[in-house]
Amino acid sequence: MKPGPRNLITDVAGLRVGNADDTALMSGATVLIGDAPFVAGVHVMGGAPGTRETDLLAPDKTVQEVDALVLSGGSAFGLDAASGVADGLRAAGRGFPVGDQRVPIVPAAILFDLLNGGDKTWDSNPYAQIGRRALEAAQPSFALGSTGAGLGATTMDLRGGLGSASCVLSNGITVGALVAVNAIGRVCDDAGRFFAAPWELAAEAGGRAPGYLAPDWEPSGAAGPREATTIAIVATDAALTQAQATRLAIAAHDGMARAIQPSHTPLDGDLVFAAATGARPLPDPAWGAVPLGHAAACCLARAIARGVHAASAGGILPSWQERFAS
Repeated sequence: MKPGPRNLITDVAGLRVGNADDTALMSGATVLIGDAPFVAGVHVMGGAPGTRETDLLAPDKTVQEVDALVLSGGSAFGLDAASGVADGLRAAGRGFPVGDQRVPIVPAAILFDLLNGGDKTWDSNPYAQIGRRALEAAQPSFALGSTGAGLGATTMDLRGGLGSASCVLSNGITVGALVAVNAIGRVCDDAGRFFAAPWELAAEAGGRAPGYLAPDWEPSGAAGPREATTIAIVATDAALTQAQATRLAIAAHDGMARAIQPSHTPLDGDLVFAAATGARPLPDPAWGAVPLGHAAACCLARAIARGVHAASAGGILPSWQERFAS
């Protein structure tokens, strides 16, 4: 496999991503929107998830497609980012038709960033406005690192961030990943070597040798908050059912486990959405899903490393660039 032209989830044609954040708040939101509604699935492996409308993504539910997916900071308050996105979509005439009304379908997931040093003393929940701004900013190219839902993210000992990666398979199908890395665990060892390095393409996260974490998992230096959650989206232009999209999300969790040690803890709400635009037929509905799932896991591992690698200075923990770039 090889990276797509942007090495972003938006290499899946028809998808756009928007980021919006508040530097005083030290939090933000990220929106994935399609030019048209798309099939989506979800799988949760963390013990402390925060979600909106994820029950709609089960294969037996009436609504089979969504208008957008939202990743947000803010813990439970951040779920309101999806309300701002829904307002913007409704104003644009998007949504599931119900009589003469349109109801935008906007599943969302949140991460915990309330203890990252930002000013959280708001009188009115700011996340709806942040979500609306993220929707309005959506485009094929977007920034990584300390932006959007990744602005206030942390890991055990480094600043987290927003990451993305893509790959094109030999059959022409494109797979991409988008992730807000906010983990109790670590993403690299004490020498700055990413655990995801074996899956890295074109030195996209520094090109260092793979990292190694001792079995006792003892971090060095300062440690981040003990509540976290890494939330992600994997996407493809393959035609998938909701059941197949759910399996894609499940497979992608392998990439999270490769890149973050430990992952899926009781205090992480680790979650993966899957999105499928349906532009390309899946060559073999049974076997074809196997390399697709493997690609999603690889892309997610790479995206996690890229998000932390791109983070800038300014958080309660040092960024990877501050500690290891020299």
